[in-house]
Amino acid sequence: MPELPEVETVKRTLSQLVLGKTVKEVEVRWPKIIRRPDNLNQFKHALIGQTIHDIKRRGKFLLFCLDESVLVSHLRMEGRYRLDPEYAPIDKYTHVIFHFTDDMTLRYRDVRKFGTMHLFNKGEEWQHPPLAKLGPEPLSKDLTVDYLTAAFSRTGRSIKQVLLDQTVVVGLGNIYVDESLFKAGIHPLTPASSLSTEQLEQLHHAVVDTLTKAVTLGGSTIRTFVNSQGHMGFFQQELAVYGRKGEPCVRCGTAIEKIKVGGRGTHYCPICQPRRSKQ
Repeated sequence: MPELPEVETVKRTLSQLVLGKTVKEVEVRWPKIIRRPDNLNQFKHALIGQTIHDIKRRGKFLLFCLDESVLVSHLRMEGRYRLDPEYAPIDKYTHVIFHFTDDMTLRYRDVRKFGTMHLFNKGEEWQHPPLAKLGPEPLSKDLTVDYLTAAFSRTGRSIKQVLLDQTVVVGLGNIYVDESLFKAGIHPLTPASSLSTEQLEQLHHAVVDTLTKAVTLGGSTIRTFVNSQGHMGFFQQELAVYGRKGEPCVRCGTAIEKIKVGGRGTHYCPICQPRRSKQ
């Protein structure tokens, strides 16, 4: 599933392609993707005549900001946007098409059909799911060591599970949690509430550093991710543990191990991320 760096990359490339374009018609070929409003015709008609003025990101969500509405889009595992001319062939995985007045189309393609779209009146998007209860952005001033200390003290879960919880910190998924924990030298099964101030500082730095570098490199292309211009990300070339089970650790040479934490495949180095006896 695309995480913060991949969604940020999509946001940036989409902004180069569709800002200033006006919706002429909306075509929905798989209605289940549209989660709000319940009335599909209302969704389609509400967007007609509106111009896209900005595209923002909140966690793993894209926000298309129009004249009167905000369209909140989640790509899930396989969702992808692409700008095509009206005459371009439409494949069977294209489920939503925004037709513009300049005879171009923005097409949402999703092999698994897991993506979602919510349409709100401007300002209402923050008061309702899926944005209402999200935690702070990891690359913002809102994510501090003090915040992590307070948030972690309220849970008995492992640090891997807590970092995946979007109500605690948004945008992190399997890839960047594993990479951040490796950089911080923290075992993924460590109880979040047991981390020392020094470990929290190291973790905060690791999360910020990992995500910043990943955004710079356009995210990670692990399976099918490409941005809205069809380009792959390059951070996968920097991965230290994720997807490297059995390969030597880049620091100590020990074989990377993989376990399940909270049902999620988790990669770590048993030497660089030792599990303390009380964990």
